[in-house]
Amino acid sequence: MNPFFQDPNEVRFPPEEVRLQELQVFPAGHSGRVKIRLMLTPFQKRPCVEVTISTIDGNQAAHISILETMLNELEFTMHLRQPQPGSEYSVEAVVYYQKLPEATSSPIDIPLPEPLIVDRQRTKFCLPEQVP
Repeated sequence: MNPFFQDPNEVRFPPEEVRLQELQVFPAGHSGRVKIRLMLTPFQKRPCVEVTISTIDGNQAAHISILETMLNELEFTMHLRQPQPGSEYSVEAVVYYQKLPEATSSPIDIPLPEPLIVDRQRTKFCLPEQVP
């Protein structure tokens, strides 16, 4: 989707109805690089996306935050910390909206409100074994 040449006939969903249509994972050999492809439903307001890759025992191996994306099709490469060829990993993608507090003239610490999580998906993959 090109954000500058959008189809005027395309139905765009309000934040509560935005969904993650597709989550694909493509490990790039035993190197520890993982290509991620996400597809979101068309949206009226730009959503945020967080993707976390974890080891099978729950340790975080990679994380990315995408704030207010303009695109509903995203493709990027994540790099695993200490890749373990032959090991199983899980990927979780979360789509959410974050309401920010109003700006003030005096600097004060205001906690962020809880985000509105509209969708999440999980999948697993195995990092290929290293071939001698």
